[in-house]
Order: sequence, then structure tokens, then C-alpha cells
Amino acid sequence: MSALASAVLDSLQRLLPPQQSSALLPAVVQALIQALEEGELGLDCRGPAPGGISPEDWPDAALSALDGAGWLVDATEAIAAPEAPIVQDGSVLRWRRWQSQLHQCLAAIEERAQRQRACSEAEHQAAMAAAAEAGLDSQQCQAVSAALHQGLVLLTGGPGTGKTSTVVQMLAACLRQRPGLRIQLAAPTGKAAARLASSVNQGKTQLPSGTLHRLLEAQGELRFGRNRRHLLELDLLVVDELSMVDLPLMAALLEALPADAQLLLIGDANQLPPVGTGAVLEELCRPERRPLLGEAAVELRTTYRNDGAIAALADALRQRPSGPQGELLQELQPSLQSLTPQDNVTWIEASSRSLPPALLEAVRGQAAALRDSCQALVWRQGRPDPDQSAALLAQLEELVVLSPIRQGPWGVEAVHRALLGDLAKSSPLHWPPGTPVLNRLNRPDQGLANGDIGVVVQEGSERRVLMPGHRLLHPAQLNGAEPAFALTVHKSQGSQYKTVQFLLPANRPLDPRLIYTGLTRAQRQACLFTPAGSKSRQNQDAP
Repeated sequence: MSALASAVLDSLQRLLPPQQSSALLPAVVQALIQALEEGELGLDCRGPAPGGISPEDWPDAALSALDGAGWLVDATEAIAAPEAPIVQDGSVLRWRRWQSQLHQCLAAIEERAQRQRACSEAEHQAAMAAAAEAGLDSQQCQAVSAALHQGLVLLTGGPGTGKTSTVVQMLAACLRQRPGLRIQLAAPTGKAAARLASSVNQGKTQLPSGTLHRLLEAQGELRFGRNRRHLLELDLLVVDELSMVDLPLMAALLEALPADAQLLLIGDANQLPPVGTGAVLEELCRPERRPLLGEAAVELRTTYRNDGAIAALADALRQRPSGPQGELLQELQPSLQSLTPQDNVTWIEASSRSLPPALLEAVRGQAAALRDSCQALVWRQGRPDPDQSAALLAQLEELVVLSPIRQGPWGVEAVHRALLGDLAKSSPLHWPPGTPVLNRLNRPDQGLANGDIGVVVQEGSERRVLMPGHRLLHPAQLNGAEPAFALTVHKSQGSQYKTVQFLLPANRPLDPRLIYTGLTRAQRQACLFTPAGSKSRQNQDAP
């Protein structure tokens, strides 16, 4: 049992002594704590037995043990039994605190979705005509219609389904209906916010964009300057990459949003859940809950961008449950075995004891190209040429290495050791020019968000870090920064790269959403590395 689970169990036994003792109580507490540590709000009783609980005891005996101890209450009776720390909501077990926050958050979202906005028939017809002229399909037009009529719209869809073009028409329709509308674009990361602004801000339209933490004036992780006493000053908020938004952040956003402000939520439900606790988009897309949003929930299903094998593999991974690596790769076998040299996915087997030579060759090529671009920079009055700076920052998106893990032979840290040696653990002050730099803290005073990526540059003997927005910082201003030739899949969310080198280490259970998220970061080409023997094992297992 983990130290946290042991402390929680000890507190429960002291504050609420169990009416009936059971050996299953510690195991259930441990399972609930572990779920939180993995970003899940609770345990689904319909799923497999958690570690430490036998299949024979899950879920009936475990529920009986909790009920006998007086620690369990049904969600419909939670108010009448405020002492019970664990709530059963349908098939899901949750700690009361998270159950309460989730219920309040989802209720607020549903209430906004059901709130009708005034829209004349002439305004509606004009918006539909403009959407049709822009080439939108019936589902996309439905989203535009919802933006005119609903207080909240949830727009979901995979890569290439036209979410961005739909959002552009939704905003255009709202601006025609209500000129002078105060609109804000936001996303969980700076990279995602910049991509959203780049896609939406075309022509005369220049809408402000930033991270949710900056919008809410974050003061630490869970304190925000914007709240119910200091509301956001806007009329319409667009939140992209909703899959990355956890429950506490969504709760803070809803609290700070004026009651009459409109909210457009955009996301891909098949991506990884957020690192923090509570996957809001996942909860909204549950079959029993999505109908509660009514016409405010629109899912785009038609794929317009031809992503070739990347799209085909992504389709195969949707809605597939987690499992051992061998089983998942075996299920993908038909798609992987049929790949040709002309496809935009390459499958390579390599020894899991060291980094694949093909990967090292590719990432060293990227490092050399970045170094050459840095050496070619023209400096004027202590600053690099703006056009060259923009090109250098764009070059960071040419190639990235992704891995699910930080440590181990196929982890992120191994890639950086191979490129930087012992300098990988030092600061940007010691990294060679051209090294990508990952900012790991929210730095509102410098206009930087956690996850922003820049690059080391050098003028004479002075090293600086060029960050998005053409900010030029001394390396000492980026304490805690890491190299960014390689990223964990979680850190890559909200980003796009021309080429992705994707490592899938051995002996690790794989979440299909992880592979889906990693693959769909690639715009042009993906290279999938699996441990040696995967193909032969699959051929042996195939019927």
C-alpha cells in the first residue's frame, strides 16, 4: 500500500471507525487513491478488478465491505449521509470531494448548454447560407446553428474533421449577430493557444488568445485571480484542446465566467486524458451524459484531410480498451503489416536495450539543422532578425521524438543523453545553440506558459533562449527548463510536428489513447518503433 493510501486509511479509521471490519477495505482505498494518481476520478465497477482485489470479490464483495463499514453512500442519498466518504454514482465509485465537484461542474455545463439565446430566423438563415458557401457539411452547419442558439456548445471530432474551419464560421456567425462581441481564445497550453489563434485570426479578425491559466490569472496551481468575485470581462470564450482540461481547472473557469457569457468547448475525445485529476471531456462524452447537452453537443465524423496511414491507425485505435502491449500491437497487425514505403507511417523493430539507430540519425539531423540556422542568424542591436527568428521557431516543429516514459533505454532522458551527454542535466546556459528548450513553469511575468518551447541562440559569447512571441531571455530566467528534442506524449498534446519519431517501450501496458495522441501529433510522417520480435511474435500468434 502506498504511503498516501495508508495515511488516508488511517484517517478514515480514526474519524469514521468502520461498523464492520473487512480485509477488503485497505485494497479499495488503495485502488481509489491509485485511480486519482492516474488522473481518474473513480473506479468503474463494470471494469476489471483493481490490483489487490480478486476478480471474485469485485465488485460485489468490495461494495458490501464499504457498505458494512458505513463508508459508502449512493449518489442519490449523499446529502442525507454527509459522513460517508465514498459515493457510488451509478457504476462508479468516487471520493465524496471529487463527486461533489464533478456534479457541480457538469451541472453548470448542462445548465449553460440548455440556456437559449435569442436568434431571429433571418440571422439563422444568413449564417446557414454563409456556412454552406464556405463548404461546411451538415454536422458543421449544426454546430454553427448551435452557436447562435445555445449558451454553450461542445464540438468534438478527430484530426482532419474540420473543427477549426467550423469554429471560424461559428465565430463569424456570432459576430454578425452581435457586432462588438468581446471574444477570447484559450487553450490549456501556450502552443495550443498559439495554434488556435493562427487558425482563427485570418484577415481582419485578430482575437486575443492565451492559456487558461493566464486568462484566469493563476496564482499557483489551484488559486486564481479571476473568480466569482472578479469575473472575466468577455462575452464569448473558445476553449480548444478540452481533452487536456482537468476538473479543478474547469471548475475554476466556470466560476469566473459571467453567467451571460457564451462558452464554446472544442476537443478530441479520443486523446489522452489530462495529467491532472478528472477528464472533463471524457465525462461529457459518456453515453448516459451526452444526451443531456441536447443540440449543444455536436460531433464531427467526416474526415476531410487525407492523413493516409496515420488516419487509418488512429481510426483503429479509437474506443479500443487498454491492454498489454503485445495484445494491442497484435490487434493493429493488419494495418501495420500492410504498410508500404509510400505510406506516411513506418514501422521499425529495434533492440529495446538502446535507442534505435534510425531514430538517432533522424534526431541528430534535426539538431544539426537547428544549429546551422542558429549560426546563420543576423543580429541587430542585440536581437536576431525577426523573420529568421520566426523561421527558427517554426523549424522546431519539423521533428520530435515522443515516448510514454521519461526514464529507461527508450525514455525521453535517454534521447537527451545521446545528444547532449552530461550537459543534458544542466541548464540552457550550457546547451549548444540550436537546442530546443521546454519551459516547465507558468511564468506570467515573462508571458510564458508551462509547455512553451524555445531554442538556445548565441551572439558572440552570450547565450540566450528565443521563446515564442520573439521573447529573448537569459537562460537563468528559465530555471527548471529541460531539453526538448524529445517529449513525453502528454507534453506533446496541443502541438503538431511535421515528423514524429514514436518509441513504444517493451513490457509496458499501453493505453490506445496514448498511441492515438502520439500518432496524431504528426502532420506529414510518423515512424513507430517497437521492441525487436514484435512482428515475429504476431506472425506466430496469427491464425
